[in-house]
Amino acid sequence: MERYRIIFSGSGGQGVIMASIILSEAAVLHEDLNAVQTQSYGPEARGGSTRADVIITDTDIHFPKVTQPNVLICLTQDSYNRFSGIIRPGGLLLTDSNFVKQERKVDARQVELGMYKAVMEKIGKPIVFNICMLGVLVGLTGLISAESVIKALETKFPAEFQETNRKALNIGLQLANSHK
Repeated sequence: MERYRIIFSGSGGQGVIMASIILSEAAVLHEDLNAVQTQSYGPEARGGSTRADVIITDTDIHFPKVTQPNVLICLTQDSYNRFSGIIRPGGLLLTDSNFVKQERKVDARQVELGMYKAVMEKIGKPIVFNICMLGVLVGLTGLISAESVIKALETKFPAEFQETNRKALNIGLQLANSHK
């Protein structure tokens, strides 16, 4: 398996850190892979800069930080401006068209999708925007299965949120499939 070095970036309140934790747990607990997740964020409870690094592989991981991601997710213009230059050549740069206007040319596969808009139209609650983004990530990369993400979600959220999470994940998978 290819070693995936992923940076999730955005602002506090978008669920960036939770998405990275769910992905890491799904990989370790349900795909028998190795993963490490680290996070950093500003002092603000909401709206501050947020970054989470995830490394997923079937070999040993010796350093937990990502310096040149092969997958970069930017959910705000600020995070795009800050991190788009560090993506590994040929990597995947995923942004949301509602929050980010791609301006720079980088040597990466640039994917801009209306994840937030799709969640608001089909679910009406922005709280699952991060789960939709996970669906897009899984759909575009094939890194792990959607079923593994669902199993990880079941351990993180109460039963009454499971159906909404599944819908958001499926919206993301559909967006990824329509982009391919």
